Amino acid sequence: MRAVEFHEYGTPDVLKLVQVETPEPGPGQVTVDAAYVGVNFADLKARAEGYRVQSLPFRPGLEVSGRIRAVGDGVQGLRPGQEVAALVGGGAYAEVVVADAVTVFPLPEGLDLRTAATLPTVVPTAYALLHEVGRLRAGESVLVQGAAGGIGTVAGQLARAAGAGAVYGVVSSAAKAEHALEHGYDEVFVGDAFADDVRRATDGKGVDLVLDPVGGDTLRRGLDALAVFGRLVSFGNASGAEPWHVGQPELYAQGRSVGGFSILGLAQSAPEEVRALAERAFRTVSDGTVSLPVTAEFPLADAAEAHRLMGGRTSTGKLLLRVAD
Repeated sequence: MRAVEFHEYGTPDVLKLVQVETPEPGPGQVTVDAAYVGVNFADLKARAEGYRVQSLPFRPGLEVSGRIRAVGDGVQGLRPGQEVAALVGGGAYAEVVVADAVTVFPLPEGLDLRTAATLPTVVPTAYALLHEVGRLRAGESVLVQGAAGGIGTVAGQLARAAGAGAVYGVVSSAAKAEHALEHGYDEVFVGDAFADDVRRATDGKGVDLVLDPVGGDTLRRGLDALAVFGRLVSFGNASGAEPWHVGQPELYAQGRSVGGFSILGLAQSAPEEVRALAERAFRTVSDGTVSLPVTAEFPLADAAEAHRLMGGRTSTGKLLLRVAD
């Protein structure tokens, strides 16, 4: 079968199309004949920095849609030929993907395979950030960093559906702001001065909930943008900055709190929770609450081009690799 791997870290050019043996499922696993694969920023960090890479060569890819090819021992409720989406720890850039059955999700009625490939990481993450970790309540205000990306596009719609009083976004360009405004946001701020923008927009109060995938100084400014009793949820470190610690001086005076979330971390520590979370989150797509536009699609062999587009920070919505012709 065909797959995309890298044998060294570097630019998108290190991604190579290779021929490898077709895998078989082990106990508790299935194999999926891939139709589409989602492209995520974590794939770029793996390729460039070795993020979550245990050894080389490495095959990136965290989410896939397709049809079950074979079922391993002990798997129940899944069958060959069934259309599914799956969350995997890696290896999805391939024609056949191995997945643990617990993070394989049969598609709700009416959900096509192309749309399904956009769901396993983005929609459950956005749902968890707002409802499970962020504990958003009706009438509260939300600020989302990266509002035009996949998670940001979903978070804006989910916040609006949850009755948020105001939904604010932060993006890096005016073009991205236009995209975000079409997906649930009331106002979108461009650039690093968003804390001042937030204070202006909220009459000095600040926002109740900040969602931050950037880290570093951006996360610090997000903390400054919080209202009294505000919550900040960190779900990435796209800046590559050194981790920092927050404690009593930053939190005690105004009752603020900081939480964190990783869909991949939860899949490792509590996979049954991921399944329940995904079922709740997927319903928001099948019932029309959320739509996640695919803004670019590439053949599997052109995975490097997908990485270039996402790495250039000009993309919006979701990027896919098309595996089955």
